[in-house]
Amino acid sequence: MPRDLPLGNGDFLVTFDSRYQLRDIFYPNVGQENHTVGEPSRFGVWADGVFAWSGDDGWQRHISYEHETLVGATTLTHPKLGLVLQCRDAVDFDRNLYFKEVTVEDTTGRDREVRLFQHFDAHLYGNDVGDSAYYDPRSQAIVHYKGRRYFLLSGSSGGNAYGLGSFAIGQKDAPGKEGTWRDAEDGELSRNPVAQGSIDSVGMVAITVPAKGTASAVFWIGAGQAYDDVRELDKLVRERTPSAFLARTKDYWRLWANKDESIADHLPDRICDLYKRSTLVIRTQVDNRGAIIAANDSDVLRFNRDTYSYLWPRDGALVADALDLAGYGEVTRRFFELCSNLITREGYLLHKYNPDGSLGSSWHAWSTADGRLELPIQEDETGLPIWALWQHYDRDRDIEFIRPLYRKLVRTGADFMATYREPRTKLPAPSFDLWEERRGIHAFTTAAVWAGLTAARNFAVAFGQHELAKRYAVAAQEIRDAALVHLWDADRGRFVRTINVLPDGTIVKDATIDISLAGIFLFGLL
Repeated sequence: MPRDLPLGNGDFLVTFDSRYQLRDIFYPNVGQENHTVGEPSRFGVWADGVFAWSGDDGWQRHISYEHETLVGATTLTHPKLGLVLQCRDAVDFDRNLYFKEVTVEDTTGRDREVRLFQHFDAHLYGNDVGDSAYYDPRSQAIVHYKGRRYFLLSGSSGGNAYGLGSFAIGQKDAPGKEGTWRDAEDGELSRNPVAQGSIDSVGMVAITVPAKGTASAVFWIGAGQAYDDVRELDKLVRERTPSAFLARTKDYWRLWANKDESIADHLPDRICDLYKRSTLVIRTQVDNRGAIIAANDSDVLRFNRDTYSYLWPRDGALVADALDLAGYGEVTRRFFELCSNLITREGYLLHKYNPDGSLGSSWHAWSTADGRLELPIQEDETGLPIWALWQHYDRDRDIEFIRPLYRKLVRTGADFMATYREPRTKLPAPSFDLWEERRGIHAFTTAAVWAGLTAARNFAVAFGQHELAKRYAVAAQEIRDAALVHLWDADRGRFVRTINVLPDGTIVKDATIDISLAGIFLFGLL
């Protein structure tokens, strides 16, 4: 994920690149509806007739987080401007509000007026067709909207001085119209109050910075599905103050990251900090409705015309297991519930899904060249969510949670895996490998299916369905025995990655060594 600073709350995700440019705004799902499609929404500074965007050369940047939180801590130093900026960025843990607090320090020894500019390059619903924006005098803010997506950009120069000091709204990406952000570069904004089509906007707040002293300002963006939504958010910011939202968000994530305080007793400080940072960053990639997203990377759009903003059930299961180990079962439960709603009646999970649970794009065909049905699946994606669910249950013993999932997810998936077999070897039938590149019978998939069937057997025993447990256990044992025969290469003294069974029964081996072979021991097949 080539983003240096992801910040989110499970509904609203923003990301920054290495030049401290706001690149992605996702709402109302993590990873779905990127309202900037990766185009930079710039942050700029003007002082003494000199202007600089944060993405320009000339800045010294240090981008990080405040300790144990999802509050960004960025230092921007510009020797030519004679300024040092301390920027704190956060998405409120509960409300769909993004904040940027900027503290400006003068290094020249002179009192100075400093103007700060926040740009918004709108592509609502992921495109720039039919966008609208206007200056709203009721809130002294810029409102972008299209359909049921509204974004309000406002600011404060400190104290009770709420609202933008100036603004400009205009068209972009048209002949002679590079973008409204260019209007900011002389330190003045045109105050054009409305535009539609392919548009962007800029808001400004001005502060007076004393010689060798500091002054602060804040921008915020509220997201909603109607004007009243974002107007109410703006009113709330004014009532509670931006600093109160930043403080509570810092406190919330520090509490979240320290759920298990005993971890600090067993790890060196550096490792403990990395562990907590990892869990926090992972949480930004998890949608509140259960989808665990691979990576919210819009840069790949430029050469692949698609993204990694999808739920792969395999990847989600592995992340869910890690989060369960870390004690965040309340996050993973929604993933398992989502999987139970996604599994087909036939008992398999498909290639990948959008964050809202709809079927994602795929390059796996449903048919052979002669028109015969061929399931476009990676069967490990059916086995691993069931395996991870057993790991979850074995740790938490949350029986009431498991009960509805047992029939919908566990039995449906296990019945499929027990019967979707290659008849001569009794291994799982061919499907795509975890790299999504080749079809065959894979060591990783075999181990994942065995693990899924073993987990289903454990669930069946727990629910007193012993005949069903026996059936799953027999299928798992047959697969294990077959793996030891057909996936083992005696000449090489190791397992092979993949086999293909030809129509005459000949087995063709792919002995390529890659990390997928680790599945054999990771899931307990050996």
